[in-house]
Parts: sequence; structure tokens; C-alpha cells
Amino acid sequence: MEGPSGRGPVLSPYRGRARAAFYVLALGVLAVSSAAILISLARAQGIPALAIAALRMSVAAVVVVPIAVAGCREEIRCLRGADVLLAVGSGILLAMHFGFWISSLDATSVMSSVVLVSTNPVFVGLASALILRERPSAGAILGIAVAVLGGAVVGAADLRSGGGATVRGDVLALLGALAASGYLLIGRRLRRNMSLRLYIGITYLTAAVALLAVVAITSTPLAGAPVGGYLWVLLLAVGPQLLGHSSYNWALKYVTATFVTVTLLAEPIGATVLAIPILGQVPGPVRVAGGVLILAGVFLAARAEGKTVRGATLGAEDAHDSRRGV
Repeated sequence: MEGPSGRGPVLSPYRGRARAAFYVLALGVLAVSSAAILISLARAQGIPALAIAALRMSVAAVVVVPIAVAGCREEIRCLRGADVLLAVGSGILLAMHFGFWISSLDATSVMSSVVLVSTNPVFVGLASALILRERPSAGAILGIAVAVLGGAVVGAADLRSGGGATVRGDVLALLGALAASGYLLIGRRLRRNMSLRLYIGITYLTAAVALLAVVAITSTPLAGAPVGGYLWVLLLAVGPQLLGHSSYNWALKYVTATFVTVTLLAEPIGATVLAIPILGQVPGPVRVAGGVLILAGVFLAARAEGKTVRGATLGAEDAHDSRRGV
């Protein structure tokens, strides 16, 4: 199939995989939507937040690392040091994401936590403007402004109902979102050339080791809770982690990190709906309004970023064609 002006094929060689990524991401969102519920149930059994994060990643690492070692020997021999460092950095960011976010559920509601932790595109847009000196588009500025307004609404509602402790939970969720932004961006960079098995093998192992180190330093107990609590953690590792996060990492090879973050906007909706019958957490109208503003702002910012990326890609293609005399 030829593109405009007889330019030749413009569709990615991953066209079929990109289409499959939509379905894989849908499955991943369904799995991840249960994470906050499973964490809350495990916390109710007395398992500390840091222990849940460490056990979740340890179970995942025990599953994926042997698969990576057995199936990626040639790839491991050819690994560049820079890529290893990036993957380790991604794992540390993943550990920070879970450490902050799971701890946030001790202090704030499921709805506030999962909505705030889904603000990744907003942080990417801010980082591009402040660190990379990239001028944000009008759509990105609008999206960031709307999301910030929604965050202020949620924060005000939480402060009024739960005081400073609840706001602390909101801040932890935002820190979790900041760490997740870096994790997704590094994943997009590495997954272009690194297999899924090797990438998640390195990142999940790194995250597990980092969280276990924090558990040891803080003397957080890993054992001693009822068996039922550990069953919730096992489900957390199998469903949201191995199925959900691995789905996202697989899709990062075929679609942009922006598209993945937009897809993740369905997670807060699913988690909030599940929290109503299971945990009895019914969000008030003010929190719902703030959550809607946040999700709308994130969508606008992510869509603007996606247009910028597509524009840059087309510009690079045009420049390449000009050099070839097309």
C-alpha cells in the first residue's frame, strides 16, 4: 500500500502488532484496575505497604528472570552497558512508583489515589518544558492547567474530609506518577531493540532488590500476617503485575508511551467502580468532579504530545525523502 504522493509504504512493519497492542492493552487495563483493591485487601490483613510492594515484585521477578536467562542468552551476550544501566534505572523508578503509590492507599481513597497516580502525561509535558526546554503546545498547556485544577479540587475535598493525612496520601500518589513517567519513557526507549523477556527480567529484578533493600533498612516485617493477606499479594503479582504491566511493556514496542498513558486512563474508572461494592468507598460529587477534570486534562495533554510526536516523525520522514531525492 502506497502513501500520499506515491511515497511508498508508510505503514509500520509492525502494523499487525500495533493493532494487536490495542487488545493487549485492554486486557492489561482490566488486570491493573484490580490492583488498588487487592492492595487494600492485603493491607486490611496487616501487611505493610512496603512489604506488599516488595513481595509483589519479588514474586514477579522469580517468574520472569529464569525465563529471561534461559531464552535470551545470545541477547544478554550482546547487551550494551548503557542499555543495562537504563534498564536498571527503569527498575528503580518502578520500585519508587510502587513504594509511593501503595503507601498512598493507606492515607487517601482508592479514587483519589488511582486518579492522581495516572497523571503521567502531565509530568512528561512539564519535564519537556522545564528540563528539555521544549515549548509545549497550546493543547498541552490547556491539558496541564485542567489537570492541575482537578488535582486542586480533589486535594481540597480530601483536606476537608480527612485533613493533612489524606493530602499526604495524595502527594505520595503524585510522586508515584512522577516515577511511573520515567519508567514508561525508558521502557519505550529500550523496547525498540530489547526483547520483552529481557527487559522485564532486568527491571522486575531491579525493582524487587531495591524494595527488599528498603524493607530491610526500615525493618518492615515481611512475614507474620494471616495467610489470606499473602494470597491477595499473590493475586496482585500474577494479575496486575505479570499480566497487566507486562502487557504495557509488550505494547511499548509497537505504540508510543503517550498512547499507553492515555489507555491507562481507564484504570481509575475501573478501580473506582470496583471500590464501591468491595471496599464501600463511594466518592462524593466534589471528588468525582475533580477526578473528571484530572482525567480530561491528562487526555488533552497526552493527545497534544502525541500530535507533536507524529509531527516530528513526519518531518523526519520528509527530510529523509528529500535527501534521497524522492
